[in-house]
Amino acid sequence: MTSNSSLSNMRRLVEQLKLEASVERIKISQAAAELQQYCLQNASKDALLVGVPTGSNPFREPRSCAVV
Repeated sequence: MTSNSSLSNMRRLVEQLKLEASVERIKISQAAAELQQYCLQNASKDALLVGVPTGSNPFREPRSCAVV
């Protein structure tokens, strides 16, 4: 019984390794260039760079109410 489960585990491991070996990989420099290009193309939509419109900002400071 143990040898069957061990054999099954080994087969699954071999299939996983075959799958991982077939994955197409790119160089880090190419990935970095693509990431930089993506960031530059989408910079105008980034709320951290352009800010959030005050009307739609759920995290704005609450207005204080002073009773005189």
